[in-house]
Amino acid sequence: MKNYGIILASGTGTRYKSDIPKQFVKIAGKTVLEHTLDIFEKSPSIDYVILVITPEFRQIAEDILLKSNYSKVIKLLNGGETRKESSFIGISSVEDEEANVIIHDCARPFLTERIIRDCVKALEKYDAVDVAIPSADTIIKVKDKLIEQIPERKTLMRGQTPQCFKLSLIKKAHELSKGESNFTDDCGLIVKYGLAEVYVVEGETENIKITYPSDIYMADRLFQVRSHLFPAENNLSELKDKVLVIFGGTSGIGESIFEMAKEYGAKVYACSDKTGVDVTSYDDIEGFLKKVSDETGKIDYVINTAGVLKIGKLLDRDIDDIKQEIDINYTGSINVAKASIPYLKETKGCMLMFTSSSYTRGRAMYSTYSSAKAAIVNLVQALSEELYADGIRINSINPERTATQMRFNAFGREPADTLLKAEKVAEASLKTLLSDLTGQVIDVRRD
Repeated sequence: MKNYGIILASGTGTRYKSDIPKQFVKIAGKTVLEHTLDIFEKSPSIDYVILVITPEFRQIAEDILLKSNYSKVIKLLNGGETRKESSFIGISSVEDEEANVIIHDCARPFLTERIIRDCVKALEKYDAVDVAIPSADTIIKVKDKLIEQIPERKTLMRGQTPQCFKLSLIKKAHELSKGESNFTDDCGLIVKYGLAEVYVVEGETENIKITYPSDIYMADRLFQVRSHLFPAENNLSELKDKVLVIFGGTSGIGESIFEMAKEYGAKVYACSDKTGVDVTSYDDIEGFLKKVSDETGKIDYVINTAGVLKIGKLLDRDIDDIKQEIDINYTGSINVAKASIPYLKETKGCMLMFTSSSYTRGRAMYSTYSSAKAAIVNLVQALSEELYADGIRINSINPERTATQMRFNAFGREPADTLLKAEKVAEASLKTLLSDLTGQVIDVRRD
């Protein structure tokens, strides 16, 4: 029996209060729709995908499908005026006599394969399956702003999607409910008409639904939190014969990346001001990249680890010294990014920049350093969107305190067990290059 994923992306964004529906808002370099489609495209539990979209934005959806080549999407349907109607349009398009349908809200881009797998497994025994999580909050029943009842929390769960059914059952439920529109999910139809038992698969707290503008911020943070969990299939042996350029690659983290990539068979080219390549000079960067490209015929990856850490109150520091620090820590990354784009377009390659944990909140005595590292994150997020259509990925590595000479020069010697090893940062960096992540801040921690 085939498993059809039906993605409902036909909302108009009334509660989101935007000129475009939330499914077309970008998070971490991709639209919400693309994130959700990626989940179903990669799921071994899903055979086909049917996408139900807002008619007014059909062209955008078509462009996304053409650009990304989703092989499982077999139908793109215009949705109705209500969620119920859109759901009916989706299930009615399945031509099989019987099938499993997995109906999911596009606005939940954090669905996991575990949930999909558990739902499909449950459909072997049950004809209707819901996904829910226990309520962490006390739920109150209110009338005229007065509490009528406080149900026991242990009996309450918060519904999520997907909701999954045998095709014949959910079709029957919709036929019985023609003319009714006060339903917000399909399981409600099964329960109302007593058509079958509805089994509940445990969901996940991260499987949030994007409804309001503030949810976009939360979603972006969730992508960042998830980003350091690298897939097991990121095998460093895939680096063999890849061409990697490292700016700032003759010491510290850059040097560790150089050694590790070389060990796994990559063709690695490292430079720094010590070798006559200054990241504050666009001409130096452009010249080095051309030299590597002429020699190898391609460039797959570019990393910029060049940086400087200086201490002092802004008022007490020399303005020329401040400008030099900003040029190295921020302008240098702009130079590297701009000069690298033409080469990475050819290979659909990836760039890495380096930020610092201080990017989230400026630190006294390090005002220019912290603000430059915050700027790196913004640069990466913006470029991930600009470069997505060209197939170029870009991410930012955020290591905690790392045992490098730059840190020793700034802080002196510190207990070794309180510092991250540069080799661990190197491994995380190389795995990020091999992943499909883009626009992410990759946290690297000791644990």
